Amino acid sequence: MNCQFRTSRRDAGQCLSDDSVAARRAGDACPRARRSAVAFPGTRRSADDGFSLLELMVVVVILSLLAVVIVPRVIDRPDQARVARARADIAAITSAVNLYRLDNFRYPTTEQGLSALVSPPATDPVPANWASNGYMDRMPVDPWGQPYQYLAPGVHGDFDIFSYGADAVSGGSGTDADIGSWAIQ
Repeated sequence: MNCQFRTSRRDAGQCLSDDSVAARRAGDACPRARRSAVAFPGTRRSADDGFSLLELMVVVVILSLLAVVIVPRVIDRPDQARVARARADIAAITSAVNLYRLDNFRYPTTEQGLSALVSPPATDPVPANWASNGYMDRMPVDPWGQPYQYLAPGVHGDFDIFSYGADAVSGGSGTDADIGSWAIQ
């Protein structure tokens, strides 16, 4: 007898050939049907069956382990990006201050501040060779929304450009640490 079978586990063991109806009437079951029913014991599940509690608990444990490993790495990234942006801003401002010095033979004073890079300073010493377009289009603020600080002469060099970090207070550690031109190579 030639039998064809349904391949899903739910319908395993049911013969689909035309001869299967006649064979069942005669009391003869399809031999392949018997084998598949034995190969998948207890495969008949009703449509209402769901996941067992054990299966759900295994999934919850796996997701929890993934969260414990991944979440701290993802949460720390924005802080690292802010520090990197502050360093890039300070490097750009440092370049502009050095260009100012090349044109005017001195650095802007602390009183003139970093605004001397965007618009001509009005306080003494007034630069004679200030670039007509300025040295920067606009003065950036640090990633935490505070203005960058400038000292000339600086504590660490001819001038210091720095940000107080996330806490906006001198000192600190981690993301609260000061970021300055002296630490940027």
